[in-house]
Amino acid sequence: MNPQLVHVAPAGEFLADELSKRGWSQNELAEILGRPAQFVSEIISGKKEITRDSAAQLEAALGMSAESWLNLQNQFHLAHQRQDARAQTALEDVRVRARLNELAPIGLLKKRGLLRGETLAELSAEICDLFDLPDIRHEPTHRAAAKRANVDERLSNLQQTWIACARRIARLQGRARKFSPAKFEKVAENLGQQLRQPKNLASLQSTFATAGVKLVYLEAFAGSKIDGASFMDSGTPVIALSGRGKRFDKVVFTLFHEVAHVLLGHIAEGEVVVDEEGGYTLGIEKPANERAQDLLLGETLTPPAGRITSAWVRAQAEARGIHPLLIVGQLQYAEVLSWRTPLVRNAPTATEHITRWK
Repeated sequence: MNPQLVHVAPAGEFLADELSKRGWSQNELAEILGRPAQFVSEIISGKKEITRDSAAQLEAALGMSAESWLNLQNQFHLAHQRQDARAQTALEDVRVRARLNELAPIGLLKKRGLLRGETLAELSAEICDLFDLPDIRHEPTHRAAAKRANVDERLSNLQQTWIACARRIARLQGRARKFSPAKFEKVAENLGQQLRQPKNLASLQSTFATAGVKLVYLEAFAGSKIDGASFMDSGTPVIALSGRGKRFDKVVFTLFHEVAHVLLGHIAEGEVVVDEEGGYTLGIEKPANERAQDLLLGETLTPPAGRITSAWVRAQAEARGIHPLLIVGQLQYAEVLSWRTPLVRNAPTATEHITRWK
């Protein structure tokens, strides 16, 4: 216990001293204030607190400012609160809850079932496990090791948490085969043909696993703007997709983009490559974008001089052995086709297939 705090006098003692200096009785002060005698007695005994109104009255009667009376009152209560074990325990709980919410959106994670703890101790242990922290006072290491298109902007709390959750999902998949760049290159080369039917997205996890790469789906957190991420975890490449955009071609191109990051050696232990909406043209994103397009389309896609028809799209897709929507999507990214083109009417989504990933 801090001995300095023990000797903080209640405001009532200062009031008693002021009365003594003036030779006034409690009843006389009560008459001056226009208050019952009990009012002054209870302030001096500490049973009643000095309020803004009574502080203003004491200022008018004794000359000592209302702020001074209120400060004396507050100092006394704060001093005793600091010595109250129950109060300090409650305040420490507030500090812990605040720190947990600095690290992650606790309410969102609980709502999603990604956190299951009920007590603060349980939640703290889960957050430490999620971010690989010795305790919640430390900072997650990946906060300072993220590669992204906009290098001048830090990852948001939502983005950091999404990445940490994706990593945990990958670890729950168990031990992976040793990563084989040569095998993964072959997987990548055949990926477009494998995805000629959207339903084949569901089997990609096992396909990637043959080359020692983990594939993860974690639904996007609202406002996080992450399309995907890739990182190395204990020597195993991990590709995580958020499913933003939902449309089959959008999700597939994000997948190809992350595959390109892995093939180009952009990921390293302790670093995370984060891909966001509209961020495919800067830094390492540009070569990854070009490699993804090459893997997806093979030869250059040259649109016809006239109107682009569904028959032309089907012919291009057939020649490459890929789904027609992937042709349309690439033309939209290249701004050759409008985002409102009727060629995307009734376009399939990826969500029902990637949600089957374990």
